[in-house]
This record gives sequence, structure tokens and C-alpha cells, in this order.
Amino acid sequence: MQNIYLQDYSIFLDDVWEEWNNFIQKGHYSKLVVLVDENTKTYCLPLLLKNSVHQNWQVIEIPSGEQHKTLSTCELIWAALMDADIDRKALMVNLGGGVIGDMGGFCASTYKRGIDFVQFPTTLLAQVDASIGGKLGIDFHKVKNSIGVFKNPKAVFIFTDFLQTLSARELRSGFAEIIKHSLIADTAEWERVKSISLLEKTDWMKFIYSSLLVKQRIVEFDPFEKGLRKALNFGHTVGHAVESYFLETNSPLLHGEAIAIGMIAETYLSHRQAELSTKQLQEVTSYLLQLYGGVPVPTHVYEDLLGLMAKDKKNEYQQINFSLIQPIGSVHVNKIADKQAIIESLNYYNQMVKAITD
Repeated sequence: MQNIYLQDYSIFLDDVWEEWNNFIQKGHYSKLVVLVDENTKTYCLPLLLKNSVHQNWQVIEIPSGEQHKTLSTCELIWAALMDADIDRKALMVNLGGGVIGDMGGFCASTYKRGIDFVQFPTTLLAQVDASIGGKLGIDFHKVKNSIGVFKNPKAVFIFTDFLQTLSARELRSGFAEIIKHSLIADTAEWERVKSISLLEKTDWMKFIYSSLLVKQRIVEFDPFEKGLRKALNFGHTVGHAVESYFLETNSPLLHGEAIAIGMIAETYLSHRQAELSTKQLQEVTSYLLQLYGGVPVPTHVYEDLLGLMAKDKKNEYQQINFSLIQPIGSVHVNKIADKQAIIESLNYYNQMVKAITD
């Protein structure tokens, strides 16, 4: 499989171990630190250690889950680095999903004003999304990724065998980002994507590679999200708010499940405000509901969701900012929707869920 080369780092895909060992031997690092959670420590760390020529590791373990992507967890990581006498010539390896990659990269970039780090994404979500683009950070006051920095890793290593450790639900969550990339930038890929119904039988490398190419084009053109890169937030303005709400309930949603809700709502906004055709609105809605089902969003939390959306980092001049598709395969950034339109989009989603469950 072909690797992907960006301006200042490379993404190595599939058979990564030779490249990985070359990388650490050339780096002459004082220490290697690996950040894991309880899942990646059990299922992924043994593979990393088995295939690494370097065996002197400092392991830092944090609890898994979005609810732990906080400043208090960062303090635990920084304290562990300090206690282990990690200096600025060390390397941090972030072995995990999006939470590990975002938070580990953020901690590495701020510890002693920055140490090198690499991403070893172990979930489909992280491999197609969080592994590229240099966005790092944590959640704060229930607002996702509201504290952070832009900082690229020294390299990314995508080993698809890690996907065998995932549940069907985790695979489905990651697939939402592949769907998003096709909807905003690649009509032909959308045609291939929407033919998939059995995720466990999918050749993921083909889709990971094409999805990364979409994101590569966008982030190289706009690395600091001044314009076009906002396209990658399609589905995320509503989706992040929904994810934050459900995180406080007894039935939290995975990231991709919330983004699927967000994509349905924002596809409706694309229809209402960007003239996306009724046919394409129905096409996107039908596929996402078929794949993800539907969890109703309680109407009594609409105001809370609007409050969370109002704090979204993409917003400017106190207006809620969206990226809308029209037609499928193209995207328009910096589109404003008022409160009533957003409520209509949530009502549309709930009505579609009701139609498939009645």
C-alpha cells in the first residue's frame, strides 16, 4: 500500500514495522514513552513491543473514554512524565483511538514546551480522521476540543491489524468519518461507500487510504482552519453538541454515532439553506438511518444543544457556523443557520427516526 507524504511528516500504512524501527533508530531518542488506556494496553501494546527493536519503554496508562479527555487527565500524564524524568529528547507514542491521539499529542506538545510524538492510531475513527491534520486538544466545560493546539506529529503509523480488536460498534463509529469525507469531497467514493452494509467484511485499507487523501488535500491547503478546512466539520456542529449531551446520560453515544445524527441534521440544513436536492437529502438520510439506526434527541434539550453549538470553536461573531453540502461531493463553508433552522433540522431527524421505528 502506498504511503502518504505531507509537508513535514509521513503516514505509513499497513506493513509499518520496518519504517517504525527505522524511525526510532534514526531519532536517537533519550527515552520512549507510550500512552495507552486499559484496552490498548491489553490488545495493542504487546504487538507494538513485539515488533519494536527498542524495548526500554515507559508506559503511561489512562482510563479510556471521552469523559476522561479532560485537563485533570492531562495533569496525570504530565505528572507521570515528570516523575519518570522525561526530557525534551524523548518521544511519546500515542497508542490508541482519538482520545489518546488528541490528548497525548496535546500533552507532548506542551510538556517542557514540547517533545516529539508519533501517532499509532488503533481505531478506524482515529486512522481515518484524528491521525492526520495536527489537531490536538481536550474537552472543557462540556465543549469538545475547545482547549488545544495545532501541532503535527513526527510520523503516523497505521497498522490495520489493530482493527481486529474492535467491536462492530466501534467500526461503525469510525465509518462515519469515511462517510463524511465522501459526502464533502468525492462523489465517486460516496457511491462506493453507500454500497457497504456489512462492515465486518469490508476491506478497510482501501477506504482508509482514499479517506486520508481527501483530508490530506484539505489540511495541506488550509492547515490552521481559516477557511476550507472547516469543510471537515460537516456533521460536527450538531454532532458534537449531541455527543456532549449524551455523554452525561446513562446511554452515551460513540463519536461516530453522534456525527451520524449531526450529518442527517446538517444535510437537512444543506437542503433548506444551500438547495441540496430532496433526492440527495433522502439518499443521505436513508443510508445513515439504515446503518446507524436512530436515537431520538429529546426536544426538551434543544436549548441546551443550541447553547453548546454557540460555543463551537468554528463560530465567528456569535453566529453558529456550519459546513453544508451541495451537491454531494462538494461543500460550502461558513454558512450561518439561525436558531429556528437548527431546531427544524433536529425535528427532521426525530421525524425520520420515528418513521423507521413506528
